[in-house]
Amino acid sequence: MSATLQQNYLFTSESVSEGHPDKLCDRISDTLVDAHLTRDPQARCAIETVATTDYVGIIGETRCDSPLTHVEIEELTRAAIRDIGYDQPGFSWKNVEIHCRLHAQSQDIAMGVDEAADKDEGAGDQGIMFGYACRETPVLMPAALFYAHKILEVLAAKRHSGELNMLEPDAKSQVTLKYQDGKPVGAHSVVLSTQHHESLSQLDVKAIVKPVIESVLPAGWMCGDENLYVNPTGRFVIGGPVGDSGLTGRKIIVDTYGGAAPHGGGAFSGKDPTKVDRSAAYAARYVAKNIVAAGYAEKCLIQLSYAIGVSKPLSIYVDTFGTGQVSEDALVAAISKVINLSPRGIRTHLKLNRPIYARTAAYGHFGREPDTDGGFSWEKLDLIDELKSVIG
Repeated sequence: MSATLQQNYLFTSESVSEGHPDKLCDRISDTLVDAHLTRDPQARCAIETVATTDYVGIIGETRCDSPLTHVEIEELTRAAIRDIGYDQPGFSWKNVEIHCRLHAQSQDIAMGVDEAADKDEGAGDQGIMFGYACRETPVLMPAALFYAHKILEVLAAKRHSGELNMLEPDAKSQVTLKYQDGKPVGAHSVVLSTQHHESLSQLDVKAIVKPVIESVLPAGWMCGDENLYVNPTGRFVIGGPVGDSGLTGRKIIVDTYGGAAPHGGGAFSGKDPTKVDRSAAYAARYVAKNIVAAGYAEKCLIQLSYAIGVSKPLSIYVDTFGTGQVSEDALVAAISKVINLSPRGIRTHLKLNRPIYARTAAYGHFGREPDTDGGFSWEKLDLIDELKSVIG
């Protein structure tokens, strides 16, 4: 029997910090997307970054009215590495070797995406995208992922402030929650691995991070000490790209719903919003969140599908897991009336042609507070009244 049908079970999600090698690469790729959109709101980007000891490579395709020079790209890359906090033997923002191999977007792809006299702007690729929302947390996200993100986010803030300056940027968390009657009631176990100064022992690290974990979890949720695993290997001094190579787009489940909902397979980071891998996944979350917030379901999954060069979604699917207050058919009909899910419609409705993506690279693309400059616009709850006017 699947976890969606069981009422009493354990469920686990993981997160990784901004200094994890893959997240470092996501951050660099999205920093460069932001730089291109600052120059040209219609810029096209498909940027991949790879990192290892003393090396960062940047590859991919772009189109921009005022292209960035290699010098500018290198400066932006070093600034992103410095902001995360890497200045250590084997990987430092000051002297890491940076190679850039960005080139022009394929004209064949551009032809399919660009609008023309006889067609609207098409999707940047084929694929399926999912959005999800549930009532497990105030931000309508799955609880295990929410707390896994929050533990690392708080640790990073304390590291940046200097309060926990013996910790280094690379870290991973994993939270397993107990569910009773289908609702989370406490932590069964927590795993926290964090890079640290060589002078700290495993017990020292545990003493540092345990109060943070306790402060993040709801009162009474903390697991017993026997189920708190801190740096289980005993030592985590060598980390970041020195310990493990990094690559853009390798943490897609961390980026979305922690395994509580399906993922279409496409990564987000490094892509401009004509790429429906990114923009349609944002739109699907936006719709699902508003449906749950409006009271039409306790949990909601949205699937959208697209074909490259075609403007309209090929399909819209809704699943409320038996919690719906109206039929899925009624929700599908309402969705098409309250938002235009073409690539242009999504970008216009959510105002995605802005430099708002570097901040998404760590701690999840969903469940965040909308920013005043338009960041995380897909987290707004401004469809509720329109849904109610259509559905009743």
